[in-house]
This record gives sequence, structure tokens and C-alpha cells, in this order.
Amino acid sequence: MAVQHPVVGAIDIGGTKIAVGAIDAAGRVLAKDVAPTRAAAGFDAAMERVEAMLEAVCTRAAVELRGIGIGATGPIDPMSGEIGVVEFLADWQGCNPVERLSAHFGLQVAMENDADAAALGELLWGAGRGKRHLICVTIGTGIGCGIVHNGVLYRGVDGAHPEIGHHVIEASGPACYCGANGCWEVLARGPAIAARLADAAPADYPQRDSLTAEVVCELARRGDPLARHEIEREAHYLGVGVANLVTLYAPELIVLSGSVMNGADLFVPTIRAVVLRSCGLVPAARVEILPAGNGGDAPLIGAGAVWHHRHGQH
Repeated sequence: MAVQHPVVGAIDIGGTKIAVGAIDAAGRVLAKDVAPTRAAAGFDAAMERVEAMLEAVCTRAAVELRGIGIGATGPIDPMSGEIGVVEFLADWQGCNPVERLSAHFGLQVAMENDADAAALGELLWGAGRGKRHLICVTIGTGIGCGIVHNGVLYRGVDGAHPEIGHHVIEASGPACYCGANGCWEVLARGPAIAARLADAAPADYPQRDSLTAEVVCELARRGDPLARHEIEREAHYLGVGVANLVTLYAPELIVLSGSVMNGADLFVPTIRAVVLRSCGLVPAARVEILPAGNGGDAPLIGAGAVWHHRHGQH
């Protein structure tokens, strides 16, 4: 018998934090919890925390789960559920959250790369509703992109997720663990914003030793010249990467998601300007560039959409 109104568990596994929630059939977060990833403590310890968090969330929301969806950072095998080579989860390679959580909860569990999960969430419940061709860019600890082509999640050879965050935008730039120099992720991810400002700032600069992308955005809003300069540089890097996507794919919509996009008001005008200046051979003016419709919960809502995409009614 088909499930009409399932509530699903949603798990977003990131490099710095893990979010857990219960998502209803309209994409609403009924309850959620967040904890540090603590990747160095090991996969088993993290899964024990996830299990306890999800059980607590279900108790708080007074729901039973129909299934569980996972969005996970970095290369993963969406069919087997294994984690691949992930910089932020170095000792987790070969571990399998799908098998672990399926065995613990006795439910169907589906996993996608977190950028693919975010794209599915925007397609199903967010800014991408009614669209057929969209790209969701997630900018946080790293950069990932999920591509929806003709209403279907794009997969490469052997079901691989294209690592668009690692296309090169400045060949003379810093080295990345992926093997390239000056790839989009190494230049434009959140920690890069903070690191560049910390390197440029004097010793007595406010919060110099505890800078984050969020802090840099706040300093820029207050008019700090060093922070404003860094925001302009970050917006340029984001704009070049987005312009490349527009030229390559000419989508209807590019959705900007992830923690760095909490400062979307600081970045999006420059991103749009770079796109219009750089993409002369495609109808760039018709490509919408929007912050995630699912807001700060986009990664978690996307994880819930993973289950619907694989097992539910959509």
C-alpha cells in the first residue's frame, strides 16, 4: 500500500557539523538537532550520536519515520552507501551510514552527496519547484553542485557525482587536496574567506584568531575595509564559478545554498554582474540566480528529499 503522507528522517553529514531532523511530506522541518561532526573521534562514535539525536527528534515531534534520507559531504557511492575519499572525513573512507542506520532503525535509507541532496530539496520543495533544468551550488566548508537535467538528477559514469567544486578557476592559485591548483573550492569555500582575511589583517584586528566566513560578513556590513575587500574577492571567485556553470549548462536556475550564503546579500549582486559580463554566448540574462528557497535548513530538507527521490511518491 502506497504511503501518502510519510514523515522521514533527514541527516546532513558535513565536515564540521551533523544535522538531524524529521521532515514531513510538504518539506517542513518538524524538529531538528545539530552537533559537531567530531570526525577524528571516528565513524562509529558519530553514528551513535546520530542514532540518539534522531530518536530524540522523533520523540520531540511525536512521529514515526517511514524512512531516512542522508546528504553527505564529499564523494560517496549513492547506490552502495559507502563514503569515499573525503578531506574532512579522512578516516571514514569505506564506512557505510546507509547500512548502519538501516540496521539500527529497520527502515529504508537512501544517501546522496550533500550537493545533490540540496538540489533535490530545491526541486521538490524550494526555489526550483516547476523547473526542469537547475543547478544547486552548496558553499560551506567545501563547495559542491547538484545538477538536475530535464527533471532528473544527473549522474556521471558509474553513477558518479560530478565534482564541480573542483573545476579550476585560477591555475596559479593554491593547491587543493584534489590534485589541482586554484580550484573553485580551495578559493571560495568558507574557511578560505576567513584564512585570507586573517593573513591580511594586523595582529590587533578584531577577532583575528577566531574569524569565520560569518564573522567576515558581519564585519563587512559594519564597513570594515579589510572585510569588505575580502567579500569583494570572494564574490568575484563565486561569480567566475557560477559563470562557468551558466556557459556550460545554460540552466533555467542556479540556486545558491550552504552556510556562506547566509551572506547572500553581499555576494549575489557581484555574482550576477560577473555572469552577465562573462556569458555572452548563452542567454545568461534568462538564468535566474537565487538563494536557496529552503533557507538555512536547505541541506537538512534536501536530505529528506533524498528518500522521496529514491523511495517515495514525488
